[in-house]
Amino acid sequence: MSIYVVFFGGFQASQPDMDLWKASAEKLRPDVTFDAFPYPGHAKSGDKDAVNGFEKQFDGVIKKIEAFDADTTIFIVGHSSGCAIANELNSRLKGDHSHITLVDLDGFAPRADQIKESSVQAWTAQGPGGKGQSLHWAEEKQKFTAGKATQTWSLHFSLVNIAATDAITKDNYKSTGYAGCMANLCWLPPA
Repeated sequence: MSIYVVFFGGFQASQPDMDLWKASAEKLRPDVTFDAFPYPGHAKSGDKDAVNGFEKQFDGVIKKIEAFDADTTIFIVGHSSGCAIANELNSRLKGDHSHITLVDLDGFAPRADQIKESSVQAWTAQGPGGKGQSLHWAEEKQKFTAGKATQTWSLHFSLVNIAATDAITKDNYKSTGYAGCMANLCWLPPA
């Protein structure tokens, strides 16, 4: 059984950010096929803005997913505002969704009509010893405990970058969120 991951970066995540994340993910899990997509450059951070900004790319991503056989486990992963794109992509896929897991990393939760029999993982982050909570922290979500981050924005990015530290802030996350990226793959099953 093979695994295919489609990852969508959050608001203002660039192609170089996605290249860093993907290279790290591939190094950590060479048994998995990864694709990573940046946030639409002109889109605002709202869910409808994210989906509208990605509109012209949905068909291409759907074709990539459809090229895998039915024995492939698929993870559609979004971080922050990128969750809106992941949720919409899942809703547009036709057929059996029992082999698909939709992963929300501290972002927009899927609507019931977007789930379509997929499994759903919703993650949030907290600091060591429970110190601090990520941007979209919620008690009912699965908890990732960061190694070094304790502040809202650094914890938010710890869900995609294990190397995240408190140097990541609301004012600099665009340039520091993926710095020294070590992809966080807490949502993947062990190799």
